[in-house]
Amino acid sequence: MRKRLLIVSVTLCALTMTASAQVVSDKEVTLDEVVVTGTGTEHLLKNAPVQTEVISGKQLRNYGARSIEDILGMLSASFDFNQSDMGSRMQINGLGNSYILILIDGRRIHGDNGGDNDLGLIDPQNIDHIEIVKGASSALYGSDAIAGVVNIITKKHNDGILVENSTRVGSYGDVRQHNGLGLTIGKLQSFTNFQWQHNDGWQNTSVEDIHQTEFLITDSRNKTANRHTNWQIAERLTYQATKKLQIYADGSFYWKRIFRPSGKYASTDVHTFDLMYRNVSAGGGARLNLSKTDYITLDVSWDRHAYYYLFTDTTLTDGYYKGKFTHYYPYFPTQQLLQSDQQRTIAEVKGVFTLPCNNRLSVGMEYRYDWLKAPARVVDGKADASHEAIYVQDEFDFIPWLNISAGLRLNHNNMFGYRLTPKLSAMLRTGERLRWRATWSQGFKVPTTKEMYYRYVRSMIGTYLYLGNTDLKPQSSNYFSLGGEYNANGLSVTLTAYHNRVDNMITLVTIPNSEAPGEYIVEYDPMAVRQYRNVEDAKTVGIDFSARYRVRGFSMGVGYSYLNTRANLYNSENNTMNRVIIDGMARHKGNVFATWNHTFSSNYSLGIGLYGKMSSKRYYQINGNGKGYNIWRINTVHDFGRSKTMSYSIEAGVDNIFNYVDRTPHGLHLGTNTPGTTIYAKFTIKFSKGKKTSNKFNSNVKQSDYEED
Repeated sequence: MRKRLLIVSVTLCALTMTASAQVVSDKEVTLDEVVVTGTGTEHLLKNAPVQTEVISGKQLRNYGARSIEDILGMLSASFDFNQSDMGSRMQINGLGNSYILILIDGRRIHGDNGGDNDLGLIDPQNIDHIEIVKGASSALYGSDAIAGVVNIITKKHNDGILVENSTRVGSYGDVRQHNGLGLTIGKLQSFTNFQWQHNDGWQNTSVEDIHQTEFLITDSRNKTANRHTNWQIAERLTYQATKKLQIYADGSFYWKRIFRPSGKYASTDVHTFDLMYRNVSAGGGARLNLSKTDYITLDVSWDRHAYYYLFTDTTLTDGYYKGKFTHYYPYFPTQQLLQSDQQRTIAEVKGVFTLPCNNRLSVGMEYRYDWLKAPARVVDGKADASHEAIYVQDEFDFIPWLNISAGLRLNHNNMFGYRLTPKLSAMLRTGERLRWRATWSQGFKVPTTKEMYYRYVRSMIGTYLYLGNTDLKPQSSNYFSLGGEYNANGLSVTLTAYHNRVDNMITLVTIPNSEAPGEYIVEYDPMAVRQYRNVEDAKTVGIDFSARYRVRGFSMGVGYSYLNTRANLYNSENNTMNRVIIDGMARHKGNVFATWNHTFSSNYSLGIGLYGKMSSKRYYQINGNGKGYNIWRINTVHDFGRSKTMSYSIEAGVDNIFNYVDRTPHGLHLGTNTPGTTIYAKFTIKFSKGKKTSNKFNSNVKQSDYEED
């Protein structure tokens, strides 16, 4: 009752403030977003040859998100998430994690937890905006970009001195802490970022489904989301060596622990351990400006992701002693057992050059080395792979109303040889307000070391054996899209149709126990065996629609995504070809928002946002389908006490206003794992002093590009 009264009070307060405010007479002035992800070069969003979806800084500010999953899942209709202990199972337009490339300022994120991305590595407080490109639409990106690219652009801090603190607290012990320290000393800039996150977890149901039986447990201790804590510290140094040369170095350390329940009918009935992760990254690079438009960049990065069992009681499990693998080795409380140590090194050189006749050429070379150590999960204890690529892209502007971007990427893998992938995008202007875009691209993706060599056992109430497959073939894709965009008087409407075909798509398939290695069956006696296999072909077809309207501090918008998928899967047991739906597909998804911002005085401004997210049923081959859902949220932003050096703000809101909870039994798929209605509040204080320094290296957009058509 108290929670419902609080929700009503916050809503009435927001509506009262809205009704009593005076709207400013001047029109809201908004500059076009500058995007870089689609072509690797700067374009105004409206003029980008590759269709790009942007979640702007203003949208992020009004929304008040707790995580990147929260942002993408609510503010874009194309995304779905299934969160678990291993990370976030993301899906965009029918394809999952392994087909989505996530970048931070153009660099790959590293955190492959069992095939899932741990997006806790991303501090939402430090995001400037997000750019989303769907399909394998750019020659700049190779493996992992068949479904699309999500480029998270961080804030650029160029004050003389910057100190900021943000603390967010919410239901279920949810705490999000952010601290930033920026310093500029002569030609040297430093920014240190710290984030700490904690949640007590929650349980939406105590019912557990035991697969392949008709028995349901009604007093399970397994939680819908387990208690967890993670923190990260990151540093970036930038040195302006000369007017034309900039050098940078950065690094980070990330730690996470997931506290798993124990006791009767819990995931740790037999093996009593928590999960622990350690990520380390380091990188450096330089940019040399040859002219106002031409430059060369060099980037080198090294990332390590290590995943451990952290034992909480004496346990007999698979392990290794003096470098040799052994079964039923004893581990004691506080001891750690390495499950996987993934390391990756990437080096890339890129140049952008202006050519005669309004051509802009991008050329580059990339080297990547992946190394996996998993003594308890890989037959030989370790595996590796190397990848090289050369790419070239040319942007043609021969005709003022037509822009064409064409590219080629030559990929090479030490096990699977060479593959050439072409890309072609075009943007046509018909009048001042209407633009048409079309894209055709091919993608190429080799099996990962985990898909080929990994094997592990998942024990809940039953035992499941997961196997890699050294007979896997590389995957290739053909992506087509056609869309139109209309902009006029604060109204923006986009409609895009797409078709993505993936040949030899790799997915987990349930196989007969007789097809698994005999020693594994004898040792584990699994209820089911799942192995990575190539399906004959997979297709996704869909339509994305969005509409936004802005006027005098008020914005509203809707988004809709229709999706249909299918794949042909060979059933070796029956010697038949079965048509199946790709796991996780929801045929209909949508989102809606309305925001209002007003400045009452020099000391106070208010922002109010109402958001909704809807999804139809999600389909899966095993363990049931996920239910459709409809979730609403309200957020308020209060800025006050602003001065030349200090600023303060408070955010407060209610998530899942109508208290929707999916109580599907544990072990089956959920549509969403929200615990129901939650409340939250965030306080931010920022101190900045010193003259802001311009950074000519962050933009090469000519002033004329900002002029309205």
